[in-house]
This record gives sequence, structure tokens and C-alpha cells, in this order.
Amino acid sequence: MFDLKGRVAIVTGGNGGIGLGMAKGMAAAGASVVVAGRDAAKSAAAVKELQALGAKASAIAVDVTKEDSCRAMVAETVKQHGRLDILVNNAGTSIRKQPQEYTLAEWHQVMDTNLTSAFICSHAAYPEMMKNGRGKMINIGSMMSIFGSSYATPYASSKGAIVQMTKAMACAWAKDNIQVNAILPGWIDTALTRRAREQVPGLHESVLKRTPAQRWGLPDDFAGIAVFLAAEASDFVTGAAIAVDGGYSSQA
Repeated sequence: MFDLKGRVAIVTGGNGGIGLGMAKGMAAAGASVVVAGRDAAKSAAAVKELQALGAKASAIAVDVTKEDSCRAMVAETVKQHGRLDILVNNAGTSIRKQPQEYTLAEWHQVMDTNLTSAFICSHAAYPEMMKNGRGKMINIGSMMSIFGSSYATPYASSKGAIVQMTKAMACAWAKDNIQVNAILPGWIDTALTRRAREQVPGLHESVLKRTPAQRWGLPDDFAGIAVFLAAEASDFVTGAAIAVDGGYSSQA
């Protein structure tokens, strides 16, 4: 039920952090993995890590804010690997300011990276999955899909919308045997959250106090959930938003 041999996965933003953690999990389960990102050197290093696990892996350059780039990524994956079975919409960014301080350009930057890109990539992947008679899409939300934050209006908006987009696509594509689910990471030790800790006083202490597991998450904590949602084990799971947060969202 958890065997991914013969399956091909794209992970946007798969060259580091949560994306690489998920890519490593799927690679270990037998999937061929395409690491999609803008930083060629970082992607090449990620591919080496995946190949060290015995996986077939490659890197494709993509700018997820550009429609033609997203569609070219899917086309190149099919050209290289012959098919596409799994799409992980993981690429994301955040700009931390109070709501009144954002420019419209900053709003669009966050929304286009986090939300619009996931729609475009899913739209491009759909016909390829239809050819296979099945598919798995995994969208990455956030604790801010549930909670608000004074310093992340566009980020929280995009991540809340990710959950609703996931549910809508799950309803639309269930008849096509394509399951669409979301993962909601808690506070994970990544480059993005390390910057947050520098910019938000007291964040580290408040996260530890609120998290029952009493630690920050690690990218490798996402290997198992990625395999589950990419494999036959989750064929009757669609439209779900699953928190991977050490209990953060469960504790008042």
C-alpha cells in the first residue's frame, strides 16, 4: 500500500526544507522525483541526496509565479520520465509586515507564489494524471490556514485559500480517481522560519510553550505523510487537511 515504485513525483520547492523532506520520503518508497525550483545549485545538491537513497531523480528549473514556466515543468517531467503521478505544491514565501504596511505588489508576490502557482501546476498536471487513470496532488498549507497572524496577512490568506482549493479540486476530480489533499505544517525548523525567529521577538519561546511535543518540527517529519498521501494507502482520502504540527493546533 505504500510502494511508490514506478511512480513519478514533482515537488515544487523540493530542493530544501519541508519539500526536500517529502521528496526524500517518496524517493525511499521507490518514486522517481523531480525537484523543481529556481536555485540550480541547491536543486543539484538535493538531487544528489535523493540519488544517494537509490532513487531516480532530476532537477527542473521553474518560476512558479509564471504560468508558462509551471506548464513547461510538467511537460519536461513527462518528457524525461514518461508520466506524472504525484504533484506536491510546496513552493511558498512570506513577507512579514502589519496589514497596512503591505504594497499591492507584495500582496501579489505572496499570493502568486503560494496559491496561484498551486492552481496552475494542478491544472497542468490534471490531463497527465487522467492519462494514467489516477493521480495524487498534495498541497502545502500552514497553521495559518487555521489561525490568523498580525504580521502575515497575505500569507495567511493564501494558506487559508489552499485548503478551500484543495477541497474544491478533491470534489471535482474524485470521479477521475485523483485524490487531492493538504498538509498543514506547524512550526518547522526551516530557512523560512529561521528568518521569522529573527524578525518576530519571542517566537521561539511561544512555539515551544504552545506545542505539546515541546520541539520544533523537522523536514524529515514530513516523509511519512508524503508517502501516505502519494500511495494507494490513501485512495479513499481526499479533500483532507492534515496537521503535522506536534499537537500545536490541538492545544488551547
